[in-house]
This record gives sequence, C-alpha cells and structure tokens, in this order.
Amino acid sequence: MTAIAANLQAVRERIARAAHAARRSPGDIVLLAVSKTQPAERVALAHAAGQRAFGENTAREAVEKITKLASLHPAPDLPLEWHFIGAIQSNKTGLIAVHFQWVHGVERGKIAERLNAARPEGLPPLNVCVQVNVSGEASKSGVEPGGEIELAGIISRLPRLKLRGLMAIPEPTADIALQRRRFALLRELKDGLAARGHALDTLSMGMSDDFEAAIAEGATIVRIGTAIFGARKK
Repeated sequence: MTAIAANLQAVRERIARAAHAARRSPGDIVLLAVSKTQPAERVALAHAAGQRAFGENTAREAVEKITKLASLHPAPDLPLEWHFIGAIQSNKTGLIAVHFQWVHGVERGKIAERLNAARPEGLPPLNVCVQVNVSGEASKSGVEPGGEIELAGIISRLPRLKLRGLMAIPEPTADIALQRRRFALLRELKDGLAARGHALDTLSMGMSDDFEAAIAEGATIVRIGTAIFGARKK
C-alpha cells in the first residue's frame, strides 16, 4: 500500500467515525481530495486507491494535469471528477467551464454568467456552489451572509449551470465550538434558500483540520488535501 493509499484509508475512517457520531451515513459525504500543487503522478496514485473527486485552484495548472491524466483511461466505474475550488478570474472562466464538473467558489453574478456562456452545450450543466464568507474576514472570498439569496437567483436562471448548494472556508481555529458555529451558519443559509424554493443538496465545508466539525453540522463534501498528500511544497 502506498503512503497516499494509507492516508486515504485513514481519512475515510475519520469521516466514517464523524458521520456515525452525528448519526449520519458515511455514504452521504463525498471526500474531495485537494490535489492542487500535486503532480499528476500522485493524483494517479490516489485514483488507483479508489479516489474519484479531486480539487484544483489554478486553472492552467489544473488543465495540464487533467489532460495528462486523461491518458490513463480511468476505469468506467471510477471516472475522474474535477472540482474547481479556487478564486475565479474572469479570463479563466472558459478553461474552468470546459474542463471541470464542479465549481465551488462562485461569488459574483458576472462570473456565473461567464461560466454559463462558456459551458459547452454537449456537456451536462456545470455544478456550482455559492461561496459565503461566514467568518467575515477581509482576506476571504465569498458573499456576506444574506448575499447568497440574490446570487442564487441569478444562477438559477442560467441554463448551463446547476446550483447545488453553498461553500465556505472559515478562519482556521482550534476552537471546536467556533468551528461548529461557522458551519452551522452555512447550513442555516442553505436551509433559507431551500425555503425560497431552491432545490439544494450540497454543503461544501470542512478541511483537514476541521472536517469532523463540518460533518457534525451537515457537510456533504469535505475538501481534504494535507491529510492525504502531506504538506504542500511552497
């Protein structure tokens, strides 16, 4: 067993324990392996260990990786699924719309409209999440709580996009109670959108140091990088 395979197994076991503690099914939680800065060969090792979904945050680097890994001809029962999780520049929306299945960080109507326009008609609608700045940090992307209502309305009218839910990256903290408050806020905002008629099924929240708290508050996608691939090289 490779080190990456062992790490994946350990993370899956942690997800299962957190899910059971929250009286949830582990099968309801998607593990998104954050592969940004990782070479294609390490992504291939994770895929060989059964990992399907991978997250990238730099469009050009990701497209090179996606193209290289396409030559692996993944087994039909475990196709690679690519999620864009970084800040979205307007001039990169074309690359993202063509090569990814998910986008987690939509925070502006203009970006949503550009993604919609660039999404090829031959592909299924692009799955998107609205990013919310639940901790109010000036350095963090995302709409302020409440801003998700207008943006969700814009996205829901774009035919090449499918609004799936909300995403957040709270401030790093060892305070578990604070972690849970931040994640609970995102869940409450999602519930508010559902009450307005939006059919949502996704809460993308939780990373290597806080995903147990996120699962306790309803996370359906957890984004894990360091615990799988190790510390990223600067």
